[in-house]
Amino acid sequence: MKLLVLNGPNLNMLGIREPDIYGKETYPQLVKLVEDTCAELGVEVEVYQSNHEGDLVDKIQAAYGAKDAIVINPAAYTHTSVAILDALKAVALPAVEVHLSDVKSRDDFRQVSYVRLACEKTIMGLGFQGYVEAIRYLADKYQK
Repeated sequence: MKLLVLNGPNLNMLGIREPDIYGKETYPQLVKLVEDTCAELGVEVEVYQSNHEGDLVDKIQAAYGAKDAIVINPAAYTHTSVAILDALKAVALPAVEVHLSDVKSRDDFRQVSYVRLACEKTIMGLGFQGYVEAIRYLADKYQK
């Protein structure tokens, strides 16, 4: 199985940005956890982070025919990006939306997720473990 793990804006600032919400672990630690989890499951993984919406759309489009599934934490673009939603719908790959925090308990504007409309599952509030759960879910369901 070939997996794309896609991370949106400000996730590169993990450990610095609002550690009371997002934790003290860093982005490199997240990448290592994702890579280690995938290695354990025999999943080939590409991890990518960008602060730019178009870059994320380009990565999703490039996954068409090259990847089997996507784990996406669109971060702030969750609540604003029809472009990312449309890209996910266009490639029609199995996708899981992940959020480090429990978005349901946060600001009103964070209750809207455009991306969720193209994802078969949403995992939130588990911190880094949400990525592990998403990877395991996709591997169990789609690994050949």
